[in-house]
Amino acid sequence: MSNLAQNLLDTAEREGDRTALRMDEASLTYREFRDAAFRVAAGLRARGVEPGDRVGMVLPNVLAFPVVFYGALLAGAVVVPMNPLLKAREVEYYLEDSGARVVVTGEQAAAAVTEAAGTVGIDAVTVGAAFPEELMGPAGEVTPAVERADGDTAVILYTSGTTGKPKGAELTHAGLGSNARTTEETLLEATPDDVVMGCLPLFHVFGLTCSLNAGVLAGACLTLIPRFDGAKALAVIERDSVTVFEGVPTMFSAMLHAPDRDGVDVSTLRLCVSGGSAMPVEVMRSFEETFGCIVLEGYGLSETSPVAAFNHPHAERKPGSIGVPIRGVEQRLVDDDGKDVAAGEVGEIAIRGENVMKGYWQRPEETAKAIPDGWFRTGDLARQDEDGYYFIVDRKKEMIIRGGYNVYPREIEEALYEHPAVAEVACIGIKHPELGEEVAAAVALKPGASADPDELRDFAKARVAAYKYPRHVWLVDALPKGPTGKILRRAVEVPAQEGTR
Repeated sequence: MSNLAQNLLDTAEREGDRTALRMDEASLTYREFRDAAFRVAAGLRARGVEPGDRVGMVLPNVLAFPVVFYGALLAGAVVVPMNPLLKAREVEYYLEDSGARVVVTGEQAAAAVTEAAGTVGIDAVTVGAAFPEELMGPAGEVTPAVERADGDTAVILYTSGTTGKPKGAELTHAGLGSNARTTEETLLEATPDDVVMGCLPLFHVFGLTCSLNAGVLAGACLTLIPRFDGAKALAVIERDSVTVFEGVPTMFSAMLHAPDRDGVDVSTLRLCVSGGSAMPVEVMRSFEETFGCIVLEGYGLSETSPVAAFNHPHAERKPGSIGVPIRGVEQRLVDDDGKDVAAGEVGEIAIRGENVMKGYWQRPEETAKAIPDGWFRTGDLARQDEDGYYFIVDRKKEMIIRGGYNVYPREIEEALYEHPAVAEVACIGIKHPELGEEVAAAVALKPGASADPDELRDFAKARVAAYKYPRHVWLVDALPKGPTGKILRRAVEVPAQEGTR
Protein backbone atom coordinates (compact mmCIF):
# COMPACT_ATOMS: atom_id res chain seq x y z
CA MET A 1 0.00 0.00 0.00
CA SER A 2 1.66 3.18 -1.09
CA ASN A 3 -1.22 5.58 -1.68
CA LEU A 4 -2.13 7.15 1.68
CA ALA A 5 -5.80 7.14 0.60
CA GLN A 6 -5.85 3.33 0.70
CA ASN A 7 -6.36 3.68 4.47
CA LEU A 8 -9.79 5.22 3.85
CA LEU A 9 -10.76 2.36 1.49
CA ASP A 10 -9.65 -0.26 4.03
CA THR A 11 -11.48 1.39 6.92
CA ALA A 12 -14.67 1.87 4.86
CA GLU A 13 -14.58 -1.85 4.06
CA ARG A 14 -14.27 -2.68 7.76
CA GLU A 15 -16.27 0.08 9.51
CA GLY A 16 -18.55 1.31 6.70
CA ASP A 17 -21.57 2.13 8.88
CA ARG A 18 -19.70 4.01 11.57
CA THR A 19 -19.74 7.80 11.63
CA ALA A 20 -16.44 9.04 10.21
CA LEU A 21 -16.95 12.80 10.14
CA ARG A 22 -19.23 15.17 11.97
CA MET A 23 -19.80 18.90 11.97
CA ASP A 24 -22.70 19.93 14.19
CA GLU A 25 -25.80 18.41 12.53
CA ALA A 26 -24.07 17.14 9.39
CA SER A 27 -22.26 13.79 9.35
CA LEU A 28 -20.85 11.13 7.00
CA THR A 29 -20.30 7.43 7.62
CA TYR A 30 -17.06 5.86 6.42
CA ARG A 31 -18.87 4.41 3.40
CA GLU A 32 -20.36 7.81 2.48
CA PHE A 33 -16.96 9.46 3.04
CA ARG A 34 -15.30 6.94 0.69
CA ASP A 35 -17.96 7.25 -2.00
CA ALA A 36 -17.83 11.05 -1.90
CA ALA A 37 -14.02 10.97 -2.15
CA PHE A 38 -14.26 8.73 -5.23
CA ARG A 39 -16.64 11.22 -6.85
CA VAL A 40 -14.16 14.04 -6.11
CA ALA A 41 -11.40 11.96 -7.74
CA ALA A 42 -13.62 11.53 -10.82
CA GLY A 43 -14.42 15.25 -10.84
CA LEU A 44 -10.72 16.17 -10.70
CA ARG A 45 -9.91 13.73 -13.52
CA ALA A 46 -12.66 15.33 -15.60
CA ARG A 47 -10.88 18.67 -15.06
CA GLY A 48 -7.68 17.24 -16.49
CA VAL A 49 -5.90 16.40 -13.21
CA GLU A 50 -3.43 13.55 -13.70
CA PRO A 51 -1.33 11.60 -11.18
CA GLY A 52 1.41 13.87 -9.83
CA ASP A 53 -0.47 17.09 -10.63
CA ARG A 54 -0.83 19.57 -7.78
CA VAL A 55 -4.27 20.46 -6.43
CA GLY A 56 -4.57 23.57 -4.25
CA MET A 57 -6.96 23.38 -1.28
CA VAL A 58 -8.12 26.42 0.66
CA LEU A 59 -10.70 25.11 3.12
CA PRO A 60 -11.34 25.52 6.84
CA ASN A 61 -12.27 22.57 9.10
CA VAL A 62 -15.50 21.61 7.35
CA LEU A 63 -16.70 18.21 6.10
CA ALA A 64 -15.60 19.08 2.57
CA PHE A 65 -11.94 19.20 3.63
CA PRO A 66 -11.40 15.46 4.31
CA VAL A 67 -13.52 14.52 1.29
CA VAL A 68 -11.54 16.73 -1.12
CA PHE A 69 -8.21 15.77 0.47
CA TYR A 70 -8.79 12.01 0.14
CA GLY A 71 -10.44 12.45 -3.27
CA ALA A 72 -7.35 14.23 -4.62
CA LEU A 73 -5.08 11.49 -3.21
CA LEU A 74 -7.28 8.75 -4.73
CA ALA A 75 -6.74 10.45 -8.11
CA GLY A 76 -2.97 10.32 -7.50
CA ALA A 77 -2.70 14.11 -7.14
CA VAL A 78 -0.44 16.06 -4.78
CA VAL A 79 -2.41 18.23 -2.33
CA VAL A 80 -1.26 21.78 -1.54
CA PRO A 81 -3.27 22.86 1.55
CA MET A 82 -3.52 26.58 2.38
CA ASN A 83 -4.88 28.72 5.18
CA PRO A 84 -8.30 30.21 4.25
CA LEU A 85 -7.18 33.52 5.81
CA LEU A 86 -4.54 34.10 3.11
CA LYS A 87 -4.89 37.15 0.89
CA ALA A 88 -5.06 36.85 -2.92
CA ARG A 89 -1.37 37.71 -3.49
CA GLU A 90 -0.31 35.02 -0.99
CA VAL A 91 -2.51 32.36 -2.60
CA GLU A 92 -1.15 33.42 -5.97
CA TYR A 93 2.40 32.73 -4.75
CA TYR A 94 1.49 29.20 -3.55
CA LEU A 95 -0.35 28.36 -6.78
CA GLU A 96 2.45 29.74 -8.95
CA ASP A 97 5.26 28.13 -6.96
CA SER A 98 3.62 24.69 -6.77
CA GLY A 99 2.42 24.76 -10.38
CA ALA A 100 -1.11 23.81 -9.24
CA ARG A 101 -3.48 22.54 -11.93
CA VAL A 102 -6.67 23.54 -10.11
CA VAL A 103 -7.60 25.01 -6.72
CA VAL A 104 -10.57 24.15 -4.48
CA THR A 105 -11.92 26.72 -2.03
CA GLY A 106 -14.81 27.32 0.37
CA GLU A 107 -17.12 30.36 0.44
CA GLN A 108 -15.01 32.19 3.02
CA ALA A 109 -11.90 32.42 0.81
CA ALA A 110 -13.63 32.30 -2.58
CA ALA A 111 -13.02 35.93 -3.59
CA ALA A 112 -9.28 35.88 -2.85
CA VAL A 113 -8.74 32.40 -4.32
CA THR A 114 -10.71 33.08 -7.50
CA GLU A 115 -8.74 36.29 -8.04
CA ALA A 116 -5.41 34.47 -7.49
CA ALA A 117 -6.39 31.57 -9.76
CA GLY A 118 -7.40 34.02 -12.48
CA THR A 119 -4.00 35.72 -12.32
CA VAL A 120 -2.20 32.36 -12.52
CA GLY A 121 -4.55 31.12 -15.24
CA ILE A 122 -6.09 28.03 -13.59
CA ASP A 123 -9.59 27.04 -12.50
CA ALA A 124 -10.89 27.74 -9.00
CA VAL A 125 -13.79 25.58 -7.79
CA THR A 126 -15.85 26.88 -4.85
CA VAL A 127 -17.51 24.10 -2.83
CA GLY A 128 -20.09 24.06 -0.04
CA ALA A 129 -18.96 23.40 3.53
CA ALA A 130 -20.90 20.20 4.05
CA PHE A 131 -20.45 18.49 0.71
CA PRO A 132 -18.16 19.42 -2.22
CA GLU A 133 -20.80 18.65 -4.88
CA GLU A 134 -19.50 21.33 -7.24
CA LEU A 135 -16.31 19.29 -7.65
CA MET A 136 -17.83 15.84 -7.90
CA GLY A 137 -18.08 13.59 -10.88
CA PRO A 138 -20.83 10.97 -11.22
CA ALA A 139 -21.02 8.14 -8.69
CA GLY A 140 -18.96 5.25 -9.96
CA GLU A 141 -17.86 1.84 -8.82
CA VAL A 142 -15.29 1.52 -6.04
CA THR A 143 -11.89 1.16 -7.71
CA PRO A 144 -8.41 0.92 -6.23
CA ALA A 145 -6.57 4.15 -5.41
CA VAL A 146 -4.17 5.31 -8.13
CA GLU A 147 -0.88 3.49 -7.51
CA ARG A 148 1.79 5.70 -5.92
CA ALA A 149 5.35 4.83 -4.87
CA ASP A 150 6.40 5.22 -1.20
CA GLY A 151 8.63 8.14 -2.10
CA ASP A 152 6.04 9.96 -4.20
CA THR A 153 4.91 13.30 -2.83
CA ALA A 154 1.41 13.32 -1.32
CA VAL A 155 1.33 16.81 0.15
CA ILE A 156 3.31 20.01 -0.37
CA LEU A 157 3.08 22.05 2.81
CA TYR A 158 4.34 25.59 2.75
CA THR A 159 6.26 26.58 5.85
CA SER A 160 6.41 30.22 6.78
CA GLY A 161 10.12 30.67 7.19
CA THR A 162 11.23 33.51 9.47
CA THR A 163 13.17 34.84 6.48
CA GLY A 164 12.43 34.89 2.80
CA LYS A 165 9.47 33.39 0.95
CA PRO A 166 7.64 30.29 2.22
CA LYS A 167 9.10 26.97 1.04
CA GLY A 168 7.05 23.89 0.14
CA ALA A 169 7.97 20.85 2.24
CA GLU A 170 7.35 17.70 0.18
CA LEU A 171 5.77 15.06 2.40
CA THR A 172 5.55 11.56 0.92
CA HIS A 173 2.83 8.91 1.02
CA ALA A 174 5.10 6.66 3.11
CA GLY A 175 6.21 9.44 5.47
CA LEU A 176 2.68 10.68 6.19
CA GLY A 177 1.38 7.12 6.36
CA SER A 178 3.95 5.89 8.87
CA ASN A 179 3.61 9.03 11.00
CA ALA A 180 -0.19 8.60 11.15
CA ARG A 181 0.18 4.91 12.04
CA THR A 182 2.73 5.57 14.79
CA THR A 183 0.50 8.35 16.16
CA GLU A 184 -2.56 6.11 16.11
CA GLU A 185 -0.88 3.03 17.60
CA THR A 186 1.64 4.37 20.09
CA LEU A 187 0.38 7.81 21.14
CA LEU A 188 -3.42 7.96 20.77
CA GLU A 189 -3.95 4.18 21.07
CA ALA A 190 -7.10 4.93 19.09
CA THR A 191 -9.99 2.54 18.37
CA PRO A 192 -13.21 2.81 16.30
CA ASP A 193 -14.99 3.84 19.53
CA ASP A 194 -12.96 7.05 19.84
CA VAL A 195 -14.30 10.49 19.00
CA VAL A 196 -11.46 12.83 18.11
CA MET A 197 -11.99 16.57 18.23
CA GLY A 198 -10.73 18.37 15.14
CA CYS A 199 -9.95 21.88 16.32
CA LEU A 200 -6.46 21.91 14.86
CA PRO A 201 -6.56 23.29 11.32
CA LEU A 202 -6.48 20.38 8.86
CA PHE A 203 -4.49 22.55 6.42
CA HIS A 204 -1.68 22.34 8.99
CA VAL A 205 0.23 19.06 9.31
CA PHE A 206 -0.47 18.56 13.06
CA GLY A 207 -4.23 18.42 12.44
CA LEU A 208 -3.83 16.58 9.14
CA THR A 209 -1.74 13.71 10.55
CA CYS A 210 -2.81 13.45 14.18
CA SER A 211 -6.55 13.98 13.85
CA LEU A 212 -7.60 13.23 10.24
CA ASN A 213 -5.14 10.59 8.98
CA ALA A 214 -4.69 8.85 12.34
CA GLY A 215 -8.46 8.95 12.89
CA VAL A 216 -9.16 7.37 9.49
CA LEU A 217 -6.63 4.60 10.22
CA ALA A 218 -8.34 3.83 13.53
CA GLY A 219 -11.88 4.07 12.15
CA ALA A 220 -12.60 6.75 14.76
CA CYS A 221 -15.05 9.64 14.40
CA LEU A 222 -13.63 13.13 13.77
CA THR A 223 -15.86 15.97 14.96
CA LEU A 224 -15.00 19.32 13.41
CA ILE A 225 -15.24 22.94 14.54
CA PRO A 226 -14.65 25.36 11.65
CA ARG A 227 -13.64 28.23 13.96
CA PHE A 228 -12.18 27.55 17.38
CA ASP A 229 -13.85 29.00 20.45
CA GLY A 230 -13.23 27.69 23.99
CA ALA A 231 -16.88 27.56 25.08
CA LYS A 232 -17.98 25.94 21.78
CA ALA A 233 -15.22 23.32 22.11
CA LEU A 234 -16.39 22.37 25.61
CA ALA A 235 -20.00 22.16 24.41
CA VAL A 236 -19.02 19.84 21.52
CA ILE A 237 -16.95 17.63 23.85
CA GLU A 238 -20.09 17.15 25.96
CA ARG A 239 -22.49 16.80 23.00
CA ASP A 240 -20.40 14.29 21.00
CA SER A 241 -18.79 12.45 23.94
CA VAL A 242 -15.32 13.38 22.69
CA THR A 243 -12.57 11.05 23.97
CA VAL A 244 -9.44 12.66 22.43
CA PHE A 245 -8.84 16.40 22.29
CA GLU A 246 -5.87 17.74 20.32
CA GLY A 247 -4.85 21.37 20.42
CA VAL A 248 -2.18 24.00 20.70
CA PRO A 249 -1.54 25.63 24.11
CA THR A 250 -3.67 28.71 23.37
CA MET A 251 -6.71 26.42 22.82
CA PHE A 252 -6.19 24.80 26.23
CA SER A 253 -6.01 28.31 27.76
CA ALA A 254 -9.21 29.37 25.99
CA MET A 255 -11.08 26.35 27.38
CA LEU A 256 -9.73 27.06 30.86
CA HIS A 257 -10.97 30.65 30.66
CA ALA A 258 -14.36 29.80 29.10
CA PRO A 259 -17.08 31.48 31.20
CA ASP A 260 -19.27 28.41 31.88
CA ARG A 261 -16.54 25.76 31.96
CA ASP A 262 -17.72 24.34 35.30
CA GLY A 263 -21.19 23.54 34.01
CA VAL A 264 -19.93 21.30 31.20
CA ASP A 265 -19.55 17.52 31.43
CA VAL A 266 -16.24 16.53 29.86
CA SER A 267 -15.94 13.19 31.65
CA THR A 268 -15.65 11.25 28.35
CA LEU A 269 -12.22 12.82 27.64
CA ARG A 270 -9.49 10.22 28.10
CA LEU A 271 -6.57 11.98 26.45
CA CYS A 272 -5.47 15.46 25.47
CA VAL A 273 -2.57 16.08 23.13
CA SER A 274 -0.68 19.35 22.88
CA GLY A 275 1.79 20.46 20.22
CA GLY A 276 2.54 23.34 17.88
CA SER A 277 4.40 25.31 20.54
CA ALA A 278 5.60 24.77 24.09
CA MET A 279 2.82 24.43 26.63
CA PRO A 280 3.41 26.51 29.76
CA VAL A 281 3.66 24.12 32.71
CA GLU A 282 1.16 26.23 34.67
CA VAL A 283 -1.47 25.97 31.90
CA MET A 284 -0.99 22.20 31.74
CA ARG A 285 -1.33 21.84 35.52
CA SER A 286 -4.51 23.98 35.68
CA PHE A 287 -6.09 22.20 32.71
CA GLU A 288 -5.47 18.73 34.13
CA GLU A 289 -6.78 19.81 37.53
CA THR A 290 -9.88 21.50 36.12
CA PHE A 291 -10.89 18.88 33.56
CA GLY A 292 -9.46 15.71 35.11
CA CYS A 293 -7.66 14.60 31.96
CA ILE A 294 -3.97 14.07 31.24
CA VAL A 295 -2.19 16.15 28.63
CA LEU A 296 0.61 14.58 26.58
CA GLU A 297 2.93 17.09 24.97
CA GLY A 298 4.78 16.37 21.76
CA TYR A 299 6.93 18.00 19.16
CA GLY A 300 7.30 18.13 15.42
CA LEU A 301 7.52 20.35 12.36
CA SER A 302 5.94 20.62 8.93
CA GLU A 303 9.09 19.01 7.56
CA THR A 304 8.70 15.93 9.81
CA SER A 305 5.09 15.00 8.89
CA PRO A 306 4.98 16.33 11.84
CA VAL A 307 5.48 14.10 14.91
CA ALA A 308 9.10 13.57 15.99
CA ALA A 309 9.06 13.30 19.80
CA PHE A 310 6.39 12.77 22.46
CA ASN A 311 5.62 12.12 26.08
CA HIS A 312 4.32 8.60 25.51
CA PRO A 313 1.37 7.05 27.35
CA HIS A 314 2.42 4.48 30.02
CA ALA A 315 5.83 6.19 30.39
CA GLU A 316 6.97 8.88 32.76
CA ARG A 317 5.58 12.23 31.69
CA LYS A 318 7.72 15.28 32.31
CA PRO A 319 5.88 18.61 32.18
CA GLY A 320 7.86 21.11 30.12
CA SER A 321 9.46 18.32 28.08
CA ILE A 322 8.70 17.23 24.50
CA GLY A 323 9.46 13.65 25.59
CA VAL A 324 11.51 11.17 23.60
CA PRO A 325 11.66 10.31 19.87
CA ILE A 326 8.73 8.28 18.53
CA ARG A 327 8.99 4.90 16.82
CA GLY A 328 10.90 5.08 13.53
CA VAL A 329 12.60 8.38 14.40
CA GLU A 330 16.08 9.25 15.67
CA GLN A 331 16.92 12.55 17.29
CA ARG A 332 20.18 14.13 18.49
CA LEU A 333 21.58 17.51 19.56
CA VAL A 334 24.29 19.02 17.39
CA ASP A 335 26.49 22.13 17.32
CA ASP A 336 26.93 24.45 14.34
CA ASP A 337 29.35 21.97 12.75
CA GLY A 338 26.89 19.06 13.03
CA LYS A 339 28.84 17.39 15.86
CA ASP A 340 27.08 15.97 18.93
CA VAL A 341 27.09 18.34 21.91
CA ALA A 342 28.28 17.15 25.34
CA ALA A 343 25.71 15.61 27.70
CA GLY A 344 23.56 18.29 29.36
CA GLU A 345 24.61 20.99 26.86
CA VAL A 346 22.23 22.94 24.64
CA GLY A 347 22.31 21.96 20.94
CA GLU A 348 20.16 22.11 17.82
CA ILE A 349 17.71 19.24 17.38
CA ALA A 350 18.56 17.13 14.32
CA ILE A 351 16.10 14.46 13.14
CA ARG A 352 16.42 11.41 10.94
CA GLY A 353 13.64 8.93 10.15
CA GLU A 354 10.78 7.81 7.98
CA ASN A 355 8.86 11.00 8.80
CA VAL A 356 11.36 13.47 7.32
CA MET A 357 10.32 15.32 4.16
CA LYS A 358 11.75 14.47 0.76
CA GLY A 359 12.97 18.06 0.47
CA TYR A 360 11.75 21.56 -0.32
CA TRP A 361 9.80 21.71 -3.59
CA GLN A 362 12.16 22.79 -6.39
CA ARG A 363 14.72 24.22 -3.95
CA PRO A 364 17.74 21.91 -3.97
CA GLU A 365 20.05 24.41 -2.22
CA GLU A 366 17.58 25.00 0.62
CA THR A 367 17.10 21.23 0.92
CA ALA A 368 20.85 20.61 1.13
CA LYS A 369 21.14 23.27 3.83
CA ALA A 370 18.28 21.79 5.86
CA ILE A 371 19.38 18.13 5.44
CA PRO A 372 23.17 18.30 4.93
CA ASP A 373 23.95 14.74 6.02
CA GLY A 374 20.67 12.84 6.19
CA TRP A 375 19.76 14.63 9.44
CA PHE A 376 17.16 17.41 9.21
CA ARG A 377 18.22 20.55 11.10
CA THR A 378 15.19 21.92 12.93
CA GLY A 379 16.48 25.29 14.11
CA ASP A 380 15.20 24.40 17.60
CA LEU A 381 17.59 24.46 20.55
CA ALA A 382 17.15 21.89 23.32
CA ARG A 383 18.89 20.02 26.08
CA GLN A 384 18.48 16.38 27.07
CA ASP A 385 18.22 15.04 30.62
CA GLU A 386 19.74 11.82 31.93
CA ASP A 387 16.58 9.86 30.97
CA GLY A 388 16.84 10.95 27.34
CA TYR A 389 13.93 13.42 27.53
CA TYR A 390 14.30 16.57 25.44
CA PHE A 391 13.55 20.06 26.75
CA ILE A 392 13.27 22.81 24.15
CA VAL A 393 14.96 25.98 25.27
CA ASP A 394 14.13 27.94 22.14
CA ARG A 395 14.14 28.55 18.46
CA LYS A 396 17.70 29.21 17.38
CA LYS A 397 16.52 32.40 15.73
CA GLU A 398 14.50 33.68 18.70
CA MET A 399 17.19 33.42 21.33
CA ILE A 400 17.99 36.80 22.89
CA ILE A 401 21.65 37.65 23.43
CA ARG A 402 21.90 40.24 26.19
CA GLY A 403 25.39 41.50 26.93
CA GLY A 404 26.91 38.25 25.66
CA TYR A 405 24.54 36.07 27.70
CA ASN A 406 21.99 33.80 26.00
CA VAL A 407 18.45 34.38 27.22
CA TYR A 408 15.83 31.86 26.12
CA PRO A 409 12.38 33.52 25.84
CA ARG A 410 10.63 30.32 26.91
CA GLU A 411 12.23 30.43 30.37
CA ILE A 412 11.09 34.02 31.04
CA GLU A 413 7.59 33.22 29.74
CA GLU A 414 7.34 30.22 32.08
CA ALA A 415 8.18 32.46 35.04
CA LEU A 416 5.52 35.03 34.10
CA TYR A 417 2.87 32.34 33.51
CA GLU A 418 3.10 31.54 37.22
CA HIS A 419 1.57 34.96 37.98
CA PRO A 420 -2.16 34.42 38.67
CA ALA A 421 -3.27 37.32 36.45
CA VAL A 422 -1.33 36.29 33.33
CA ALA A 423 -3.16 34.60 30.43
CA GLU A 424 -0.55 34.83 27.65
CA VAL A 425 2.97 36.15 27.34
CA ALA A 426 5.55 36.59 24.59
CA CYS A 427 9.15 37.41 25.43
CA ILE A 428 11.28 39.12 22.77
CA GLY A 429 14.57 40.95 22.40
CA ILE A 430 14.63 44.69 21.63
CA LYS A 431 17.73 46.52 20.42
CA HIS A 432 19.96 48.08 23.09
CA PRO A 433 22.96 50.33 22.38
CA GLU A 434 25.27 48.73 24.96
CA LEU A 435 23.95 45.26 25.52
CA GLY A 436 23.01 44.41 21.94
CA GLU A 437 19.55 43.28 23.04
CA GLU A 438 17.39 43.88 26.06
CA VAL A 439 14.76 41.43 27.30
CA ALA A 440 11.13 42.52 26.90
CA ALA A 441 7.73 40.93 27.50
CA ALA A 442 4.25 41.61 26.11
CA VAL A 443 1.56 40.29 28.46
CA ALA A 444 -2.17 39.65 28.04
CA LEU A 445 -4.10 39.32 31.31
CA LYS A 446 -6.92 36.93 32.15
CA PRO A 447 -10.43 38.41 31.77
CA GLY A 448 -11.22 40.49 34.85
CA ALA A 449 -7.70 40.21 36.28
CA SER A 450 -5.40 43.13 36.94
CA ALA A 451 -1.64 43.62 37.28
CA ASP A 452 0.65 46.45 36.27
CA PRO A 453 3.91 46.19 34.34
CA ASP A 454 6.08 47.01 37.37
CA GLU A 455 4.46 44.24 39.40
CA LEU A 456 5.01 41.74 36.57
CA ARG A 457 8.62 42.84 36.10
CA ASP A 458 9.33 42.34 39.81
CA PHE A 459 7.55 38.99 39.72
CA ALA A 460 9.87 37.77 36.94
CA LYS A 461 12.92 39.35 38.59
CA ALA A 462 12.30 37.26 41.69
CA ARG A 463 12.28 34.07 39.59
CA VAL A 464 15.10 34.34 37.05
CA ALA A 465 18.73 35.45 37.01
CA ALA A 466 19.39 39.19 37.07
CA TYR A 467 20.51 39.31 33.43
CA LYS A 468 17.38 37.55 32.26
CA TYR A 469 14.39 39.37 33.69
CA PRO A 470 12.46 41.63 31.29
CA ARG A 471 13.38 45.31 31.76
CA HIS A 472 10.49 46.21 29.45
CA VAL A 473 7.00 44.87 30.19
CA TRP A 474 3.77 46.12 28.62
CA LEU A 475 0.17 44.95 28.56
CA VAL A 476 -1.74 44.01 25.39
CA ASP A 477 -5.33 42.88 24.76
CA ALA A 478 -4.14 39.83 22.84
CA LEU A 479 -0.94 38.50 21.34
CA PRO A 480 -0.47 37.91 17.58
CA LYS A 481 -1.03 34.27 16.60
CA GLY A 482 -0.38 32.12 13.55
CA PRO A 483 -2.99 29.94 11.78
CA THR A 484 -2.71 27.18 14.41
CA GLY A 485 -3.08 29.55 17.37
CA LYS A 486 0.64 29.56 18.07
CA ILE A 487 1.87 32.84 19.56
CA LEU A 488 4.12 34.63 17.03
CA ARG A 489 6.92 36.32 18.94
CA ARG A 490 8.27 37.94 15.79
CA ALA A 491 4.95 39.71 15.16
CA VAL A 492 4.80 41.35 18.61
CA GLU A 493 4.76 45.13 18.27
CA VAL A 494 6.89 47.15 20.66
CA PRO A 495 5.25 50.34 21.98
CA ALA A 496 7.21 53.48 21.02
CA GLN A 497 8.10 54.31 24.61
CA GLU A 498 9.70 50.87 25.08
CA GLY A 499 12.39 51.32 22.44
CA THR A 500 12.89 49.64 19.05
CA ARG A 501 13.12 45.99 18.04
